[in-house]
Amino acid sequence: MSSGNSPVKLSSEFDIHVRFANPPADLRAAISRTKSSLFSGKFERLVLGRGSADADLLKDARTLVSLELSLAAGSLVRSIAEETNQPIEAKSDANSTLGLFRGLATFEQLWYDYEGTKYTLQGGAEINDGPSFPYRGFSFDTARNFYPVSDILRTVDAMSWVKLSVLYWHIIDSQSFPLQVAAFPELSEKGAYSASEIYTQDDVRRIVQYANERGIDVVMELDSPGHTTAIGAAHPELIACASKSPWSKYASEPPAGQLRIASPNTLAFAKTFFDSVASALPGTMMSSGGDEVNLPCWEEDEETQADLTQRNMTIADALNQFVGTVQGVIAAHGKTPFIKSDMVLTHNVAVLNDTVVVVWQTSEDAAAVAERNLRFIHQPSNYFYLVHMTSYECILLRSIRESHSGTAPTRARRFVHAQYWLLSLWHLLRSPVRASQMPLWSEQSSPENLDSIVWPRLAAAAEVFWTGATLPDGTQRVGENATSGTRALARLNELRYRLVDRGVQAIALQPKWCVLRPGECDLDS
Repeated sequence: MSSGNSPVKLSSEFDIHVRFANPPADLRAAISRTKSSLFSGKFERLVLGRGSADADLLKDARTLVSLELSLAAGSLVRSIAEETNQPIEAKSDANSTLGLFRGLATFEQLWYDYEGTKYTLQGGAEINDGPSFPYRGFSFDTARNFYPVSDILRTVDAMSWVKLSVLYWHIIDSQSFPLQVAAFPELSEKGAYSASEIYTQDDVRRIVQYANERGIDVVMELDSPGHTTAIGAAHPELIACASKSPWSKYASEPPAGQLRIASPNTLAFAKTFFDSVASALPGTMMSSGGDEVNLPCWEEDEETQADLTQRNMTIADALNQFVGTVQGVIAAHGKTPFIKSDMVLTHNVAVLNDTVVVVWQTSEDAAAVAERNLRFIHQPSNYFYLVHMTSYECILLRSIRESHSGTAPTRARRFVHAQYWLLSLWHLLRSPVRASQMPLWSEQSSPENLDSIVWPRLAAAAEVFWTGATLPDGTQRVGENATSGTRALARLNELRYRLVDRGVQAIALQPKWCVLRPGECDLDS
């Protein structure tokens, strides 16, 4: 990347031209959205005086009339959605419509508004960009509290602006079952919070297509055999220790209940259930979850113990059989199976060789999974849970309050624009798969505070997922040559104001006085 420093105005007749035949419909739609965003945006540069500070520079500025999009000779022209729905090991943003789409996202963020004039001060910049991690995800829990489709679509839009590539959709849990399943419509009819809090098959198709057209794959997680109490509203015969007290003995959170894995009826149900959902999803990845199963629940469940005795099995045998059955269904649909790390590390369940393990309990588990030659998604609760972070404790920015407490003696330490877990495990994360995601669990989030919890924290992680350990200008994120956190904060502030301009209610990181005076609010300034 080389920075430009020339002022350039956007022509009122600016257009985007495609220089190859038969551009796909979703690329044409993306071009239309880009032009609309450029001309409707009202974001002014974050300096004293805002846009008026640049008025003199704009008097003699050159005018940009058009942008040309092209692909390398011989590149296969496929839709953005088709490029998005590639297997995890084949995902690439290079020489594709998906790459052009990412380029449009970068282009949009170069421009400011001043009294209706659209301009940039980066004229002459050359950007050769590409992701460090092919899999850059956001895990979204829409089961514990329900989120309308419009909230999910707005989140997908914002994800696309920061170049995230995967929506990992935790759609069912013990508290509610909002997913309409063709083979078992009674599950949502009886297990959802209400008839208006259900994701219909049309809703799911709409969300998946909307995401795919914006360069985002959707991995649906059907968490099982734990976190399944809501299934019991329609099929109580399948659930052990349903709503049993005290819940803390039988579950990680209320209500207690999980599938009776030793029952042949449960296996038959699971097979049909996963088959029905998988057949309706276009992507190449699907998760069966598997976290936080509770052994006392099965040990004290009379039906489970009777089935184990009759079949001469242990709980471990039954768990292996259940997981094997579910993974077999997922694989039969040509999808890569995902599973939570405790299934592999705690319960030692045998999984398919191409399984992707979601490392969620602690970052230290990543090494243990890698030692088993399994690919993994890094989502550690000790660093990544959005609901555990204040606005200053996001990935880019360790709290200003740390500075006041004396734990951060330098500015670079105060604003740590780094992910220490990522750097310490860099050799693992670069092989066999480069993948990370940040989750939002919804015990304490809902449509009312969705934007303020997620943004701009998720954007901070997205930047690191995209650029990796080194910034585009060659600056290291940590170490003796680390970049100042002030630069990171300035970038994140600008992104936050752009999100707000586009209808996302991202939380403020600083008073506006500080935003307009970068560095002046640092403790040692």
